[in-house]
Amino acid sequence: MTQNILEADSVYLEYNNRAILSDVYVKAETGKVTGFLGRNGCGKSSLMKVIFGSLKGNFQSVRLNKQYQPSLLLVSGAIRYLPQKSFIPKHLRIEQICELFQVPFINIVNEFPVFEKYQQQKLGALSGGEIRLFEAVIILLSDVKFIILDEPFSHIMPLHVEKLKEMINREKHQKGIIITDHLYKHIMDVSDDLYLIRDGKTFKINTHDDLIRHGYILE
Repeated sequence: MTQNILEADSVYLEYNNRAILSDVYVKAETGKVTGFLGRNGCGKSSLMKVIFGSLKGNFQSVRLNKQYQPSLLLVSGAIRYLPQKSFIPKHLRIEQICELFQVPFINIVNEFPVFEKYQQQKLGALSGGEIRLFEAVIILLSDVKFIILDEPFSHIMPLHVEKLKEMINREKHQKGIIITDHLYKHIMDVSDDLYLIRDGKTFKINTHDDLIRHGYILE
């Protein structure tokens, strides 16, 4: 497999004259899961959007295989992004969505048989938790170099969370995965590399003690 490297460097982002991100460097690569941790409002989602290309920082350098990219979402086959909130129009049928994302419906059913009965149904027919799970799975199974998952475990039943974690561990062998979630223990479980975002800066986390030292968790 060709090794792909994604870097976000020197990201500076202001909202209302307040620096949200000010000294950021993160690196993700195929074969690895890169986790982001941090308190609510620390800038995790903003950083993900900057990397994806849907948000422009005051300054940023996003590079794919050392080549600067103004917006990765414009690069074919480069990246797909699961935002915090549901993003697929509810009036689309499950079958249509699979065609749009070029993910065979059978691949989704093989992972989660619960979706088999919904093939001809509109997305809106699913429960909130099922919609979240479906969106996470279709992003994860996409044939791209990198995947960004923002709060993929939210509103999903524990059994499905564990299955999703298994998928993440398997899919990382074909692509690079960037992930964050407020359920931080799951992020620690699946991550090969871990960054803490605090005071607008990124800190590489190597051990559990690093999180204690930065005040993210108690002893």
